Amino acid sequence: MPRTATDTSVALRLTRTVEDARALDGVVERLRPRVVAALAERPGLAALLHGRPLGHALHPLMTDLPLGLWTSATALDLLGGETARPHADRLVGLGVLTALPTSVTGVADWARSGRRTRRVGVLHAAFNGAALGLYGLSWLLRRRGARTAGVAVSLLATGAVGAGGYLGGHMSYRLGAPPRGLSGPAADRPAPDADEVDAPAGGA
Repeated sequence: MPRTATDTSVALRLTRTVEDARALDGVVERLRPRVVAALAERPGLAALLHGRPLGHALHPLMTDLPLGLWTSATALDLLGGETARPHADRLVGLGVLTALPTSVTGVADWARSGRRTRRVGVLHAAFNGAALGLYGLSWLLRRRGARTAGVAVSLLATGAVGAGGYLGGHMSYRLGAPPRGLSGPAADRPAPDADEVDAPAGGA
C-alpha cells in the first residue's frame, strides 16, 4: 500500500521539504567547489577525513566526543550540585574544542554527497554551528561568573544540537550519506547486502 503524507512524522515531512529546497542550492554551490578542490589537493588528508583507514565514515564516530561531553555537562549542571560546577564548565569547553575537528569531517563528507543530502546538510550545519556558538558563549559566561546565564545558554544549545542531530540521522539513514565508496569498497563479497550498495556521489 502506498505511504501517504499523514503516515510520516511532522519532522520527516519538513525535512523532505528541505531536500527539495532549491533555494539552498546557492549556498551549496558557493561552498562546495572550494571544499572539493581542497580535498582534491590533499588526497591523504581527504582519505583520513572520510574514514578510509577505518573502513567506514569517521564523522559519526567523531560526533560522540562533543555530544558526550556536552551531555555530561548538562547532567552535572542539573544534578551535580555546587561541587560539580567546575567539572561541568570544563566539559563544556572540551566539547567546543572537539566539535571543531568533528565539523571538518562532516564538511568533507557533505561535499561529496548527493544533492538532497547537501541541501539538508546546510541546515544541519546551521543548527550545529549555532549550538557550537552557544556552547562557546556558555563557557565564557561561566568563566566570568555569570553561571546561571551560562547554564541557560547551554540548555538552548542542547536544543540546537538535537535538531542538528535529527537532520544528521536523516542524511545517514534516509539518504544513505556519505557515499560508502569514500571510505573504501562497500563490500568485498560477490553479492553485497542491499544496505551496503554505494549511494550516488553527485546525483539527486
